[in-house]
Parts: sequence; structure tokens; C-alpha cells
Amino acid sequence: MLIDTTKYDYFVLIVDDESAVQRLLQRLLEKRGYQVVTASDTEEARAHLGSQEFHLVLSDINMPGESGLDLVTFIRQTYPRTAVVMVSAIDEPETAELALEMGVYGYIIKPFEPNEVLINVANALWRRNLEISARDYQERLESEVAARTDQLQQTLNRLKGTYTKLEQASLETVIRLARAGEYKDEDTGAHILRMSHYASALSRKLGLGEKVASWILYAAPMHDIGKIGIPDGILLKPGPLDEAEWGIMKTHTTIGANILSGAERGFIRLAEVIALTHHEKWDGSGYPRGLKGKDIPLAGQITAVADIYDALTSVRPYKPAFSTGKAMEIMREMRGGHLKADLVDAFFEIQPEVMGIASTYLDDLSGLELSAEILG
Repeated sequence: MLIDTTKYDYFVLIVDDESAVQRLLQRLLEKRGYQVVTASDTEEARAHLGSQEFHLVLSDINMPGESGLDLVTFIRQTYPRTAVVMVSAIDEPETAELALEMGVYGYIIKPFEPNEVLINVANALWRRNLEISARDYQERLESEVAARTDQLQQTLNRLKGTYTKLEQASLETVIRLARAGEYKDEDTGAHILRMSHYASALSRKLGLGEKVASWILYAAPMHDIGKIGIPDGILLKPGPLDEAEWGIMKTHTTIGANILSGAERGFIRLAEVIALTHHEKWDGSGYPRGLKGKDIPLAGQITAVADIYDALTSVRPYKPAFSTGKAMEIMREMRGGHLKADLVDAFFEIQPEVMGIASTYLDDLSGLELSAEILG
């Protein structure tokens, strides 16, 4: 008879050939709200495991038929989401060490204290949940990256035959480097396309010419490439960073510049400058070098304007998407402090073009089409 799994939080299978031990462990765990099933040997345990999901197995080692260690091997191979704790009369360090190497979450020696059992069970379930969450997150991340890669590869395939081999190679390099930078971050491929087109449009407005605008279109997507060197615990932290964590986060600028350094092609050299300087501020309060005013390369300043605007108007884990009006209000407050005043003014003057870019490259990736502009 199957247990109604909707009524309980955790399901525990006790495997022991001593009925007295079974009853003792069952009463102890059921008093704490666990749902318990018992088995007298590994054959019976296998049958129970095949009938429903168990979160935890408490198993003896020496039993009729296969041993508890044989059962551990079977569970780890067949039911990797089930934790195992050994409860055994074998008090040998070598056996305990072997069991832990096989993947058990705890080893309790008989006769045991009730609290010892409860603590081991609670710790095993906590560790199980943590590991499952980490695996599930990694699987989701890999799935999302695979989907983005497929989208971008389809775009590259559609571009084949239209441009020279050199242009195709350059475009693919940019996309793959930019994708690497966003691998662990919350930014979408559409964000990369939007902000790079914003930066290119702003450079045209400033009268820098089509060649520079084209180079910035190539280079700006790699502004955060250095984030691949930031630990997940910092990059993906949902709350605010402490001082030490923030210091590590800032290094993504220098990491990115190091990744891109030494290139021969002009737009890659420009990407190095952008990666290093897009967090410098006009008033000197930025990082990594605290550059001020005209000491900040113009490409870094342009990229900062574009990146900030897209961040303000996009959904992030810590905020909703702001309206265009709200984003412009915030950027006016940054004018002359965080951002160079005439760059902000010029960006506001090209708002119709900015709105067109935003509507073309949407966060759901439905508009993820690289236009011919990206090749200059």
C-alpha cells in the first residue's frame, strides 16, 4: 500500500534485520513528524524504493543477503536524490570511512542516543536539499545557456554568405565572448544587443563617424566579459554585497581587460578599453582606477551611458523595469557626477532611435536578430 505523500514533509525508510531497532527508530522519527517505512533486508528495501520516493534511508550494514553497503551503492546509482545514513553496530574506523567515501551522509554506532539519530537525520536532509538545489540550478543554467547558444547560432547561420569570412569570424568571436561573460549572470542576449546598439547610436550622435560607431557596436558587448572570473556566490548573491565581496566584484573590469589584452584587431583593443573603464565615473568616484573627467576614455563613457539606461529599463532580480521617463529622471541626477553631462544630453536627443532599438531586441529573445548594422 502506497503512503499518501501529500500529508508529510519527509519520508524515511529504515532497513534493519532487528525488529526492536526498527520499532525504536520508527517511534523516534514519527514523534518528530517523519513518515516511516521499515524493511528487514536489502531485497525488501529495494521493493519499497521502487514503489515511492524516499528522502532518507537509515540502514544497518550486516543483514541477511546483501549488506547495507551494497544497498548504498544501489541507492546512489538508482536514486541519487535519496540520502543515506548508516546505523550499525560495526565500530570500525575503516568501515565508517568506506561508507562515507561511498556517499553516505552519516554513520551512527549502536547503541545510539536518540538525539544523535535526530541530529544526523536533520543534517542529512539539510545537506540533501542543498545538493539537490545546487544540481537543479546548474541544470537550469546549462539549459538556458544551450537555448541562448542555439538562438545565436541560428542567427550566425542566417548571416552566412552575406559577409566576408573575416567579418563572419569577427562577429562569431564577439558573440561567443559576450555569451561567456553573461554565462552566470542575469543579463540576457537581448541586453547585450540593446546596449551595444545604444552605444553605437550615441557615438554617431557625437559625430565620431561610422567606423568608430561600428567598432563600438562590436566592442561594447564584451564590457562585462570579466564576470566569468567572479565566483557564483558573489555574482549571483540575491542580497547586497559586503565590503569584501564588493571588492572582488570590482575586479571583473581588470579581469575583462586582461582577457582582451594583446589583440591586433582594432575593435578588440577597443573592447579592452571598454571592459576596463565602463565603471569609471566623471566625478572620479568610479573603479577600478578612480579616473576622473577627460582621463576616462570616451568609449568607456559611452558604454556606461548605454549600459546604465538598459539596466534601468530592464527587469532585474532586485528591481522591476523602470519606465523611460523614470530612467531619464535618474540619469539626469547622474548628469555631471556619474556621467558626463553632454553625453547624457546627446543620449536624450536620440530617444526615438533608442526606443526603436528597445522594441527590436526584446528580453524574451523573440527579437534576437542581429541586424546588418553590426557589420558596419
